[in-house]
Amino acid sequence: MLNIGCHLSVSKGYVALAGDALYTGSSCFQFFTRNPRGGGAKPIDEGDIAEFHQIAAEHGLNSYLAHAPYTINPCAAKPETLEFARQTMADDLERMEWLPGNYYNFHPGSHVGQGVERGIELIAETLNLTLKPHHRTTVLLETMAGKGSEVGGRFEELREIMDRTELSDKLGVCLDTCHVHDAGYDVVNDLDGVLTEFDRVIGLSRLKCVHLNDSKNPFASHKDRHEVIGGGSLGLEAIARIINHPALRRLPFYLETPNELEGYKREIEMLRGLYRE
Repeated sequence: MLNIGCHLSVSKGYVALAGDALYTGSSCFQFFTRNPRGGGAKPIDEGDIAEFHQIAAEHGLNSYLAHAPYTINPCAAKPETLEFARQTMADDLERMEWLPGNYYNFHPGSHVGQGVERGIELIAETLNLTLKPHHRTTVLLETMAGKGSEVGGRFEELREIMDRTELSDKLGVCLDTCHVHDAGYDVVNDLDGVLTEFDRVIGLSRLKCVHLNDSKNPFASHKDRHEVIGGGSLGLEAIARIINHPALRRLPFYLETPNELEGYKREIEMLRGLYRE
C-alpha cells in the first residue's frame, strides 16, 4: 500500500492533527513542531499526546515527520541567528521524544556569503551540539534547490555534512522532488540515473522519505516553488514513476503542494490510484 500523507498544522493539538490526517486519507503525515515563521511552540499536553497515540494505533497512522521552522538557519553568519537555530533544534528534538522512532526534517541553511565549505562546517557543528545519544528520532537533511547561498543543492554537500557529524547514525535524507528537479537532477527523464548517483554519493539506505511535490519552475532553475501534483514541470507521469520506483515505493511520501485539506484529499486519492500494488 502506498504510504502517503500531507503537511498539517499541530497548532490545534495532536488529536486534531490525527483527525485531519484521517480526513485526507493519509497514512503518514508531516507537521510543524512550532510556528513555521516564528519560534514559539505550544507546551506539550500529555493527555492530548496519549489520546493521539491511541487514535494512531487504531487507524494505522505511522511515519510522523516533524519539519523545523523556516526561520532557523543552522549555518548563519550572525551569532544570535545561529544560536536561535541551535536552541530551536535542540528543543524540537526533545519534544520529538514524545513521538519516538520518527523523523525530524530541516533545511540545511544558507551560508550567506561565508562560502559552502564554511556553511557545511557550521551545519555539522550545529548537529554535533544538538544531537544526543538518547534521541530516538532520525534527523533528516533535506535536498535543496540550490537557490542563492543555499547549502544542500548537491548530494555531495549533504554527504559531507553527514561525514562531519559525530552521531551520523542518527542522520538520513529527505528527497524533495521539486527541489532536486530545480537543482538539476533530472528525475523526469532519468530517475534511475539520479537514484544511482544518490546511492553512489550518499547511499540509498540513508534515504528515509520523499517530499512529493511538482514544480512551478523549469528544470535546473535553482528556484523553489511547489506546484500541485501534475500541474507543474515534473508532470503526472514522472510522479507516477517516482511513487512506483523499486527504490522508493516502500518509503513514506509527504505532500507539500499548495493545497488545503480538500486538495490534499483529492491528490492522495489520485496517487493511490496510480500506485501499482
